[in-house]
Amino acid sequence: MLYLVATPIGNLGDISQRALEVLRSADVVASEDTRYTGRLLKHFGITRPQMSFHEHNERQAAEKIIALLREGRAVALVSDAGTPGISDPGFVLVRRCIEEGLPLTMIPGPAAFVMALVLSGLPTHAFIFRGFPPRKPTARRRFLAVDAQSPHTLIFYESPHRVAALIADAIAVYGDRCAALANDLTKMFERVDRGRLSELLALVQDQALKGEYVLVIEGATSAEGRSPEEDEASPVISSASAAGSDVPDV
Repeated sequence: MLYLVATPIGNLGDISQRALEVLRSADVVASEDTRYTGRLLKHFGITRPQMSFHEHNERQAAEKIIALLREGRAVALVSDAGTPGISDPGFVLVRRCIEEGLPLTMIPGPAAFVMALVLSGLPTHAFIFRGFPPRKPTARRRFLAVDAQSPHTLIFYESPHRVAALIADAIAVYGDRCAALANDLTKMFERVDRGRLSELLALVQDQALKGEYVLVIEGATSAEGRSPEEDEASPVISSASAAGSDVPDV
């Protein structure tokens, strides 16, 4: 059986009892970074064999896991943080298991984009998760433009090195919409800034940023093709931040 196990995005207190049970009983734990996952396992007193499974060896490693599953082994797949397959390796392996008729299931848990969406204060009834945009400016703007007329809330991941460029391009493509920028979710210095994209850009420009960011942007307004009913669901919100609980991360 293949188990896709969601792990904490920062606060180790978020791991589920079921996730721990699966990790303890798995024949092999497949992970993006065995050193990082090794620290997670050690924290919970778990000693299991590990194998590497990341974006650069995903197809080859998937075949090794398929062979283990054919032998009746239990394999737990984890990403460095969050849910496997969500902007992390896992999709290829899931497809291969389905093709082979091999059993698989998921141990649900944290996903940064869901937490950021809920905390953003923007509409949650319909949203589009786009993951990481392209790195190059021209490709990034084309990527953003695909959803320029969408009425749904838009969600993106970005590294600290490119988050300012992403926000600047979002302003160029979407205009100065309401948005929220989340960082260090579930950690001691958890922060969610809310406001116009221009206000968020002013916050991050020329700053030494760390950690992964989640950018949440309101959908198109009625003037851009959105219904008046949906406009009423979009509050105008001001900048704010919140602190997470003091539980050690990995």
